[in-house]
Amino acid sequence: MSVKSDIEIARAAQLQPIWDIAGRLGIPEPAIHPYGRFVGKVDLDHIASLKGRPDGKLVLVTAMTPTPAGEGKTTTTVGLGDGLNRIGKKAFVCLREPSLGPCFGMKGGAAGGGYAQVVPMENINLHFTGDFHAIGSAHNLLAALLDNHVYWGNDLGVDVRRIVLRRVMDMNDRALRQINSSLGGVANGFPREDGFDITVASEVMAIFCLSSSVAELEARLGKMVVAYTRDRAPVTAADLNAPGPMAVLLRDALAPNLVQTLEGNPAFVHGGPFANIAHGCNSVMATRAALKMADYVVTEAGFGADLGAEKFFDIKCRKAGLKPDAAVIVATVRALKMHGGVAKTDLGKPNPAAVSKGLANLGRHLRNVAQFGVPAVVGINRFITDTDEELELVRTYCADFGVDAFVCTHWADGSAGTEAIAHKVVELANGGRAQFRTLYPDDMTLWEKTRTIARSIYGADDIIADKKVRDQFHQLQEAGYGRFPICVAKTQYSFSTDPNLKGAPSNHVVPIREVRLAGGAEFLVVICGEIMTMPGLPRVPAANAIRIDETGQIAGLF
Repeated sequence: MSVKSDIEIARAAQLQPIWDIAGRLGIPEPAIHPYGRFVGKVDLDHIASLKGRPDGKLVLVTAMTPTPAGEGKTTTTVGLGDGLNRIGKKAFVCLREPSLGPCFGMKGGAAGGGYAQVVPMENINLHFTGDFHAIGSAHNLLAALLDNHVYWGNDLGVDVRRIVLRRVMDMNDRALRQINSSLGGVANGFPREDGFDITVASEVMAIFCLSSSVAELEARLGKMVVAYTRDRAPVTAADLNAPGPMAVLLRDALAPNLVQTLEGNPAFVHGGPFANIAHGCNSVMATRAALKMADYVVTEAGFGADLGAEKFFDIKCRKAGLKPDAAVIVATVRALKMHGGVAKTDLGKPNPAAVSKGLANLGRHLRNVAQFGVPAVVGINRFITDTDEELELVRTYCADFGVDAFVCTHWADGSAGTEAIAHKVVELANGGRAQFRTLYPDDMTLWEKTRTIARSIYGADDIIADKKVRDQFHQLQEAGYGRFPICVAKTQYSFSTDPNLKGAPSNHVVPIREVRLAGGAEFLVVICGEIMTMPGLPRVPAANAIRIDETGQIAGLF
């Protein structure tokens, strides 16, 4: 019997009208702004009306260090949400929106997989409700207003050599990383070196996902530092009178997107900052709203716990006042083998020795999550090639940490494959064991915060940077930004900045290449190693397989 693809499973599902999903949550029909029959935005006035309700329990799904083999973190998040509903709990899933860049680049679609998906998956992966287009338009409006101000006299004294705002687009395009702009003579402005970032790396995206109201959104946008004068004084978006029109473009997008899982359970898919460049979490607006409408909210943070979970705890939870009650760390036997030195082509072969060697990677993630005072459980996302011996090695290893590990088969079995771990999550979340704390205090210096992350999370000996970067740290500290948390941008494939260094490397040094101030999002982006804020496409991009087939259906997206 042939195995159905993710998209075939999604198309075969009998979806419920979005008004039915909303009705079960107590959302009245007028508060749903529909995008077709199965997608709707929840009105901001309705969300504001939820303020007095108590919060449900917040559960984070994170993972061991990812590999090209794929670990299924989003799939596990959806499967756990369905599993909690299956055992009689009122659960809500909160996810990020996929970026077109990765969808057409390395990974294809990003709406879960198998029988643990959010649907309609084609809509979610392609344009969806236009949120990312709104974010890109607002960001590029600000860039246009800045260049226009300089063109018409430059009353603010902007030093065109010190413009720090780059334009954005929601596609991987390495040719735009470094460009010359405003060429063609006097009528086109002042020529300068410039460049593009991907939309999901935009500070506007980060602000969007950290804002709890239109008023907060507009206030944060105004604090964006876009350039400096010759005297090194910052020029902000507010100086350009930009926050008002930017907020107009973003207002409708700020309303969370309500969809459903294959089993008809509610899910918010809203916002999408990159995890190895930005903070990697869905919107605060969606998370807070879900907490008011459900007993359990299951959300994810991008990539491994060293990137996604750390930023979820140290940036999102710190800024939004959230206190997670439990964490699920996703592991796979395939990833453990790869971290144990096995090539991707050989991951289907039994290899208990490689699994044992790769467990050091999972162990560091277990220790890291424990530093935040959040009780954890391991979800082993099972693949057909996994052997009982290999799975038992994982369970035994986790038990030595005092952590339970559950084999999860949600990809093949839906919620039936996550019943056991769902019961454990309920036990952890209700057990009062969570003593959430951030990794570092607000008043630690920016340099020491970065060093603390490198040493405590990455297993590094130290951080290094040239004098220019060290001076930037000092200047930002003196300028009053010292209380900001740190957002480290680095490779997701290793604890180090070398993507080829697998397992749990220690005694390495983290090189800092660049520092960017996110004045409105209120964090400092620390760019390490070779990571790019505008990714490129792989040699064979996913786009090569995406097409409209002879029946008019989209093929190859997932």
